[in-house]
Amino acid sequence: MSIRQMKPINASSRFQSYATFEEVTARRPTKRLTRGKPATGGRNNRGQLTSWWRGGGHKRRYREIDFRREKHGIVATVASIEYDPNRSARIALLNYADGEKRYILCPLGLKVGDQVAAGPEVEVNVGNSLPLRRIPLGTTIHNLELRAGKGGQLVRSAGTGAQLMAKEGTHAQVKLPSGEVRRVHVDCYATIGQVGNLEHENLSVGKAGRQRWRGRKPHNRGVSMNPVDHPMGGGEGKTSGGRHPVTPWGTPTKGYKTRNNKRTDRMIVRRRNQK
Repeated sequence: MSIRQMKPINASSRFQSYATFEEVTARRPTKRLTRGKPATGGRNNRGQLTSWWRGGGHKRRYREIDFRREKHGIVATVASIEYDPNRSARIALLNYADGEKRYILCPLGLKVGDQVAAGPEVEVNVGNSLPLRRIPLGTTIHNLELRAGKGGQLVRSAGTGAQLMAKEGTHAQVKLPSGEVRRVHVDCYATIGQVGNLEHENLSVGKAGRQRWRGRKPHNRGVSMNPVDHPMGGGEGKTSGGRHPVTPWGTPTKGYKTRNNKRTDRMIVRRRNQK
């Protein structure tokens, strides 16, 4: 993928950039692999606002992605590379030898006509899915499981890739894109290669309206609110808070650690912010 810079004919287009979509080979998704995606507006099932600054945006259909890759030993052919409005990565449509079709995350270098497979005995090629015990050290992987059989949960966004560092007994050490080194069971599956669409991080939105297309509304600062709405609101004239930054509920932010998951602390070998 390459980046197309807008011609600066007005203020809104001066900093805009778009993807060229040259790797995309199909304009419409496979209908039976999609389903409706209702808009939530940031509300939960009780109608309470749980995610601020969400609403509107273009209507989307969800593409059902095969994160589990449980069709072992059956070879699939890449039929098309498609755009997915719900994620930063491209997706690839696989036609399996038994006639079934499924979507997977498209890794870097995968092309139409390539063959991929999953299972403990398949070759270590881009797009193939294997358990960590069968993957050589130093290999770049993505779509990594945290629990065997649950499906890939880590390393799924565009341009990301983890590295298999070591194997020790029943667990392997994987270096994640954040820099964190984490222990993962060797029976967990991962897909070979790096997620494609590397240039996604270089895209510039360029104008507020484009954020509205994505369903993101304007974000108000706490210091611009009234005291009834935010702890940092109020004051005579313009103030910049007068205290350390906090959330609307008074919890410190910008560096304040809120992690409270002691059950999996033992699986982290090195923290992502450790120097």
